[in-house]
Amino acid sequence: MAESTAQPAEDASKLVIHHLNDSRSQRILWLVEELEVPYELKKYQRTPERLAPPELKAVNPLGNAPVITDGNLNLAESGAIVEYIIQKYGRGRAQPPESGTIDNLYYTHYAEASLMPMLVNKLIFRIIPQRSPFFLRPILKTAFNAVSARMLDPRLKVHAEMIETHLSKSNGFFAGGDEPTSADYMMIFCLEAWASEGGGDLGPQTKAYIDRIHSRPAYQRALQKGGEYAFAKTTS
Repeated sequence: MAESTAQPAEDASKLVIHHLNDSRSQRILWLVEELEVPYELKKYQRTPERLAPPELKAVNPLGNAPVITDGNLNLAESGAIVEYIIQKYGRGRAQPPESGTIDNLYYTHYAEASLMPMLVNKLIFRIIPQRSPFFLRPILKTAFNAVSARMLDPRLKVHAEMIETHLSKSNGFFAGGDEPTSADYMMIFCLEAWASEGGGDLGPQTKAYIDRIHSRPAYQRALQKGGEYAFAKTTS
């Protein structure tokens, strides 16, 4: 969702990040802290049902996060926001080395296009029995566990092995190089969410990667400013 058009880089308008607790918007806070971009933070709290509050619809008709406001521009979708901020405010930072250009392109889009839908499905399969009438819970839990074991777990194992193999040869970041790029800002939430659900298939290189990102000063600043975030846990 985008409204209007981006203003020129020389515009002095302030970047506003609309941040929902325990959501993908945490990756945007890490990005702006890493790039040292001045911004205003507007916080939103989930409802008791763990849904986004209706106030978010004032900036995003879909009512979810992340969203940024930059002058006359409202922009949603993590990938679009990450690429927009890097392009407009990055000052040459967060760029992959030439050798990592394709890896950066791939993992930037793989995160939400291929990996996250499976992780969301696994979460939904766990939540449905919990929120069902009491007498149905044992039946639904057995059924959804069977579906997950047959349809999701084998595919997630393949994905975990691919990520582990890549990180074992990527020199610390998904695109290689000396600093995070859009691929890292996109992948971290997926891996955090996976690890928070047990992450049994995640390999040692992947777990070390998550811990390494969590230890970065910019990431820690993002946590302090963003507040509650259930996924910022070490994997060791």
